[in-house]
Amino acid sequence: MDPRLLRRNKQLDTLARHVITVGGVAVIFSVIAILFLIFKVTIPLFKPASVKPLYTFSHQDQPENILALGLDDYQENIFTINRQGQLHFQSLPVGSHDSLIDLGSGVGSSVKDLAVVGPDRFSLLWADDTVSLVKIDFLPQFDSQGKRTIVPSADIVEVLPAPALASPVVSSRCRQDSEGRLIRVNHHADNSFSIFQRTSSEDLFGEETVSELSSAINPYFEQISAFAVSSDGRILFAGTMGGTLLRWDIGEDIVLTDTVPAFKEPITAMTMVFGSQSLAIGTDSGTLSTWMGVRDSAVSETKKLRKIHKLKTHDSAVTTIFASQRDKSLISLDRQGILHLDHMTSERHLLNMPGSHLLAALSGRGSGLVTLDNLGTLQVNTLLNPHPEVSLKTLFGQVWYENYDSPDYVWQSSAGSDDFEAKFSITPLLFGTIKGTFYAMIFALPLATFGAVYVSQFAPPHLQRIIKPLVEVMASVPSVVIGFLIALVLAPLIEAQIVPLLLSFLFLPGGFLIFIACWQFAQRFTLIRELRHGYEFILVLPVLVLSAYLCYLFGPLVEKLLFGGNFSQFLFQNTGTRYDQRNCIIIAFGLGFTVIPIIFSIAEDSLSNVPPNLTAASMALGASRWQTVWRVILPSASPGIFAGAMIGLGRAVGETMIVLMATGNTPIMDLSIFNGMRTLSANIAVEIPEAPVDSTLYRVLFLCAVLLFIMTFMVNTGAELVRERLRKKYARY
Repeated sequence: MDPRLLRRNKQLDTLARHVITVGGVAVIFSVIAILFLIFKVTIPLFKPASVKPLYTFSHQDQPENILALGLDDYQENIFTINRQGQLHFQSLPVGSHDSLIDLGSGVGSSVKDLAVVGPDRFSLLWADDTVSLVKIDFLPQFDSQGKRTIVPSADIVEVLPAPALASPVVSSRCRQDSEGRLIRVNHHADNSFSIFQRTSSEDLFGEETVSELSSAINPYFEQISAFAVSSDGRILFAGTMGGTLLRWDIGEDIVLTDTVPAFKEPITAMTMVFGSQSLAIGTDSGTLSTWMGVRDSAVSETKKLRKIHKLKTHDSAVTTIFASQRDKSLISLDRQGILHLDHMTSERHLLNMPGSHLLAALSGRGSGLVTLDNLGTLQVNTLLNPHPEVSLKTLFGQVWYENYDSPDYVWQSSAGSDDFEAKFSITPLLFGTIKGTFYAMIFALPLATFGAVYVSQFAPPHLQRIIKPLVEVMASVPSVVIGFLIALVLAPLIEAQIVPLLLSFLFLPGGFLIFIACWQFAQRFTLIRELRHGYEFILVLPVLVLSAYLCYLFGPLVEKLLFGGNFSQFLFQNTGTRYDQRNCIIIAFGLGFTVIPIIFSIAEDSLSNVPPNLTAASMALGASRWQTVWRVILPSASPGIFAGAMIGLGRAVGETMIVLMATGNTPIMDLSIFNGMRTLSANIAVEIPEAPVDSTLYRVLFLCAVLLFIMTFMVNTGAELVRERLRKKYARY
């Protein structure tokens, strides 16, 4: 060989080796970089809450004289309410703007009790037993230069006179719902309750009718130590020194609906969690838990109080519980002044602030925290707590959500009300991904594998040249077109012919087995023996068509005799399973159609590449063609067939458009083939347009992408390990 040509070839080989090496390393680096990018977005989900101090200063009042405090959303203003009924606004930094409002002007001289009864709403019980419902607000205003200024305001919504009962009022709660219904619940010194209700309505002519109703609850034999009223004022909860939890339904009649011996110790604090579906309770030993009404059975409408969540325990008695007005977070203070921040749904202990805190409050958005200690020091903090509702349990475990009768796996990222309890369980999505892939592979793997066996080992060469390109063309059909067709054409067709389809699982294999038996019998005839090998399928097709026609013919009769003429209704009435038009049967056909070309192409190449001398040696020893395929060719080609199956599996796991259009996107965990599902990939496609950047939903969707990445990585790695093992095992062939 010419030395110059040899040298040039060596140079080209070296260049090609370097280019391939660099390209391979770049691909590996790119994949790792993508994984790192999506994983980085999910890390903040699991970070604990933290506080960043902004301002610390001493209040001019004595700390024991302050009953409540609050902070605006911009962390530029704070307010305090003292026992004299004075509302003190202070701008931050302290000293820039101060204002003092007397809430008791013309009402009372001092405040006996104060309670937070809603977002920026306070119920004040005065010394003369009158009650004021006060709303505090912070309104942003802009001047001509566009400079923003926060203007505080205080409105006295209602003033209710003292109740008629002679016993003094110890504590009072005043609530007003969205329809204007006003309710006041008073706890008296003799351990009784009095309830005042006022309802106003307006007729078609604009005339307003006001109705008032006063009721009383007789003293309970155990001392009431804490009580709370739901946001709509229709339920009264109370806790006793003996640890008993009580519930009354408030309407025209006051009915004691529940008496639960919840604790063996005094109940020391109680408040409604945001949304008024759950009740937070603190005890003398420092336990903190939430309770909720749960139905006794699926058919019962009666709800009994049950403990749903157990939160971080304090070292001493819980004295006060503050509920966030934005989510299900709770601030609790114990007798030692230690502050805990917990989230009810996730049961995460988010923050532990040691000290001698007397009062605490969150800003409306939950981004600010203000505390008051026993030295009169006010501390304003920025609270960094972006994802309190997320934990490993809420992502992968069963959680007992509000209005649910038992713990469950639920994905529900949004709702129509602000007090919605976010549900981010990924388990139904993982289940749906595996379920859809399983049914697709059941349909696709046998067809693709046996089709590859027929084309490579039995079909004549000219049929091979036609069939293989046609099957591979299937892979070029856009998945959105497949999803469109199976959702709008195939799904209604199968729904109308579901019984014939189910019969086909019996008739088609039965017809094929009958054909095989007849074929074996017909081998004794010379005409049949002389039939050219590879064309047997021509005789099978009429048998399969006849079997399918029999299914169609007998389907309505079977449905009428066995299922009362309506299979879907029979299924629901007898098994409780609903027939969804877009279900696993549809997915099996749709995903199977996309997976078959991949498995078929790789399997056919593997089978065709088995050395011909192995086939010749087997048949020379007297083996039939099928025995040779089963005992020699399939084991030799098994590494390639397995690799094709795993690649098809990976395609089915990551498919988006078909499952998005044809599954109904119902994130449920049900093995029934008549129900739909929601997969990880479809969930990302559905939810990501509505997910605000860096929100909890946004980061959970990235976590779904991480799980998809991990699943495909594990499948491909496992497939490669098994393929390599099979290759070594059958290398002797």
